[in-house]
Amino acid sequence: MTHDLVSDFQARGLIHQSTDAARLREWLSVPGRRVYAGFDPTADSLHVGHLVALVLLRRVAHAGHEPVALIGGATGMIGDPSGRSEERNLLSPDELAANIAGVERQIRAILLSDAGNNSHVTPHHVVNNADWMRGVGYLEFLRDVGKHVPLSQMLGKDSVKSRLERDGGLSYTEFSYMLLQAWDFVHLSDSLDCRVQIGGSDQWGNITAGIELGRRLRSRELHGITCPLLTKSDGTKMGKTASGAIWLDPRRTSPYRFYQYWINVDDDDAGRCLARLTPLSLDELADLDAKRAAQPAARDSQKRLAEELTRLVHGDGGLAAARQATEIFFGAEIGQLDDSQLAEIFADVPSREFSRSVLDGEGLLLIEALTDTGLAQSRGAARRTVEQGGAYVNNRRIADPAHRLTTNDLASASTLVLRSGKKSYAIARFQ
Repeated sequence: MTHDLVSDFQARGLIHQSTDAARLREWLSVPGRRVYAGFDPTADSLHVGHLVALVLLRRVAHAGHEPVALIGGATGMIGDPSGRSEERNLLSPDELAANIAGVERQIRAILLSDAGNNSHVTPHHVVNNADWMRGVGYLEFLRDVGKHVPLSQMLGKDSVKSRLERDGGLSYTEFSYMLLQAWDFVHLSDSLDCRVQIGGSDQWGNITAGIELGRRLRSRELHGITCPLLTKSDGTKMGKTASGAIWLDPRRTSPYRFYQYWINVDDDDAGRCLARLTPLSLDELADLDAKRAAQPAARDSQKRLAEELTRLVHGDGGLAAARQATEIFFGAEIGQLDDSQLAEIFADVPSREFSRSVLDGEGLLLIEALTDTGLAQSRGAARRTVEQGGAYVNNRRIADPAHRLTTNDLASASTLVLRSGKKSYAIARFQ
């Protein structure tokens, strides 16, 4: 039994452009149709900008069809000029292989992230276009593919025109990218009977090039859908912070930082992200919209968004760790964390390094630690803070002004957390 995928996409604001909607519905009315999206391995991890395409493939599976994720082992050697103001740096073979392996792991994990809750797992396909491009000669490709793509068609694409108008122009290598992606679509229609490609709105030119090539080479009707890029209400891309991109790999962006990114999105963006990125029903979305309008300070939409996406990307364990880290930042007692986890949670608070030797013997007087880390202006102010019950070590109140810090006070191998009042934190590191 299939669901009306096109109507679902439309209701969630997931369609920016598409080929004929009636013909799309007709093709997708039969269960088990294959729909593909492409991912170029420009890094060893995907980032938040890729989430829309990944979620679209999950929705394809939930509608009774088979998602196809294409990793651009061949196209990744060139780089897609779409949405770019300058040419990408070319990757070495070793870098590309490492990136392909990392991206494939993430795609499979996300496509199967809730498989344990289903009695039937919808088949999915992860393919690499290097497998069919490897060994294809230049002259052979020009004869069999390039001959059927008019230059006027390629020059008319927005992704090409915008780059040609810039001072740096467009290299022949990047210009050829469209041909390779167009051939990918035709090849997948040959090998998997995949007739639908989905992608971001910047991919419309590449998708339509494939549709036209399928018509010319195979007299075959292919279909395309693009979704809006994931942007904030001010038009800037989501998933960018002052410290860089929000990655899906926990080694690049911890589950805590990933969770906090979504907790902190603006109200204007929360509802749109819930609709596009989560499996919540339209009724649930409407309920959260109403709550957000009535009680915006409760941030129910942001909390649900952060929970759904952190669970999708990092699993239940990652969500639990992110919640624990959040509770710690807001005062929960600290325990069973390592140095790197504490560094993530308290990355933006002042820190001070001490010699490990000061913890030996009599230890470091808490009053001195509060002063040296800047949580108190003087030893006298630090003493008053302690006596008034406002001093904390690892979020445990210390009321004794004579308390000395020893190795027993460390929250991890080399770190302890000091707090003054409700929100003023500092990190003390002992090396």
